[in-house]
Amino acid sequence: MSAIQVQGVTKAYGSKRLFEDVTVSFNAGRRYGLTGPNGAGKSTFMKILSGDLEPDTGVCSRPEKTSVLRQDQYAFEDVRVLDVVVMGNHKLWAAMQEKEKLLASENLTDAEGERLGELEGVIAEEDGYSADSEAATLLEGLGIPVSEHERPMREIAGGLKLRVLLAQALFGKPEALLLDEPTNNLDLDTIRWLERFLCEYQGVLVTISHDRHFLNEICSHIADIDYETIIVYPGGYDDMVIAKSQVRSRVEQENAERTKKIEQLKDFVARFGAGTRASQVQSRKRQIEKLALSDLKKSNIARPFIQLLVKKPSGKQTLTIEGLSKAWPDVPICKDFHGLVTKGEKIAIIGRNGVGKTTLCRMLVGELPPDAGTITWGHQATVGYLAQDHREGIPNDTTVNDWLHSIDPSAGVQDIRGLLGKMLFAGDEGKKPTRALSGGEAVRLIFAKLMLTKDNVLVLDEPTNHLDLESIVALGDALSKYEGTCFVVAHDRDLISQFATRLWAFTPNGLVDFRGDYDAFLAQYEDAGAAAKGGGKKKK
Repeated sequence: MSAIQVQGVTKAYGSKRLFEDVTVSFNAGRRYGLTGPNGAGKSTFMKILSGDLEPDTGVCSRPEKTSVLRQDQYAFEDVRVLDVVVMGNHKLWAAMQEKEKLLASENLTDAEGERLGELEGVIAEEDGYSADSEAATLLEGLGIPVSEHERPMREIAGGLKLRVLLAQALFGKPEALLLDEPTNNLDLDTIRWLERFLCEYQGVLVTISHDRHFLNEICSHIADIDYETIIVYPGGYDDMVIAKSQVRSRVEQENAERTKKIEQLKDFVARFGAGTRASQVQSRKRQIEKLALSDLKKSNIARPFIQLLVKKPSGKQTLTIEGLSKAWPDVPICKDFHGLVTKGEKIAIIGRNGVGKTTLCRMLVGELPPDAGTITWGHQATVGYLAQDHREGIPNDTTVNDWLHSIDPSAGVQDIRGLLGKMLFAGDEGKKPTRALSGGEAVRLIFAKLMLTKDNVLVLDEPTNHLDLESIVALGDALSKYEGTCFVVAHDRDLISQFATRLWAFTPNGLVDFRGDYDAFLAQYEDAGAAAKGGGKKKK
């Protein structure tokens, strides 16, 4: 079997039904993006596909060789990095381990000798003799240098551990591949490498991602969780959005026309029901039954309304940087960097993980001093900050409402309630303890704070972490319309292309100040441009 088959699957948590009686096939040679807003049940459905979770009703079958991206980065602390990757092929790894035990035996019995021959066959069949080479190729593609391959997992950085687990999922030519947020912790170059790899993958792929560009690049189909079911649309994410809105509009229009017709028929029945036109009345009643409205369940998609206003504009020269140098702790972040930023410029900060993007943000907001040089904010500049650890700026001993009131005591109850409503905190959710906030809720709450303070400068470090696709689109719209100056660390290419007028890019030659948009940057820097073009074509 080379497809994943889902038959009559239902799953609910308490009174909240995620999906009901879902029947869908995911076929070999197709690459599916699994989409839906936060809380729609994407990760739950992925666990059902992988067999890690049983549905309330229904069944799910999958190919024997199904590979799943695991998120437990501390599960293999004492295992060599290359071996962790090879473990992705369970059949091969089991055969290699058994062979090793038999070879360690001093006197092999005839039966053990026979078994050894069988194991050699399995290893050859699974390309075991080139396993280390294939694993190394995957690791290098995912940005893990050769110097790390022989180390035990406990000796490599946390961000690299997640990449090793991604390599493990990709290893061994699985028939089915289930990837939940595979681009997390990947920089732009590595995401492009992954896109090229997945576009050449021949099995059935199901992936969850909040990176719209990634979904548009790799997906031949989108499986969208909404209306308590899963609907499969051909094409990438943008194709799905268009098709979905067209279907919804058509059904709503048909229902409006039917409603009008039903009212006309009911009026006839009411006027002539007691008269001599009984046969015509009965005919109209049958027509009413036939015109029953299409079941139009409520969509669970909700997009926050992010509106970033400026209370008072800053001076024209918003930021001056002279001779900035920094190493953290011993990684060179920048050396003798100069820059003048004027009011209204929108700067995307890009580069590989670990090069110092967060350190640069922390210097901008005064949390870290430079080793040399100066950072000088201009006249009346007020800086709003969203840290990479989004929980960092929110105290744990208060509620959502009370924290926002503490930021601006002059704000009225209705003002705070309206602000929270825009950020999808409905009804009594304003009373929610801040310690109980999810990652997505914490980000939305910080945006509510920034909408309240109306700063004329924003420093946003990875603002898309924990946001669903709808919220990322809303953020892009808000940054495009923002009249202040902003510095945004992002790996989302569509977002960068949407708002950025200038880039601070960490390149092999150091921190570069590029005046222009992201497409112009790719065109000018040949190595980045070539990598982008290599992964830019969709295969369907």
